[in-house]
Amino acid sequence: MKGEKGFSFIEIVIALAVLGIIAVAFLSGLATAARGLLTTDERETAKNLAEAQMEYVKNYVWSTSYLESAEILDKYPSYDVEIVTTSMEDGNIQKITVTVNHQSKPEVITLENYKVNR
Repeated sequence: MKGEKGFSFIEIVIALAVLGIIAVAFLSGLATAARGLLTTDERETAKNLAEAQMEYVKNYVWSTSYLESAEILDKYPSYDVEIVTTSMEDGNIQKITVTVNHQSKPEVITLENYKVNR
């Protein structure tokens, strides 16, 4: 039996251990990439929602406060929007702040812009 060639039990266990370590590292990388993708998707959706709400407010008639567009919010059921206006200078300029929250995460994104009473 000394002349037979093959792998010993210890070599096989070491090879399996190395493969296991590589598999754990690979799966950990996949999990991190999946979390990153979810976060990116959440932020991009929040950005699109904030921009749509900002355009809605900018195209709306001049007012001291603005309500969110229900038509836009219906497309994003798990997101909440808060629109805050602050009067500036002589009252003909408004600072508009749109804050978007997703489920229980506060302030996913905040967008600021100005509106002039013409």
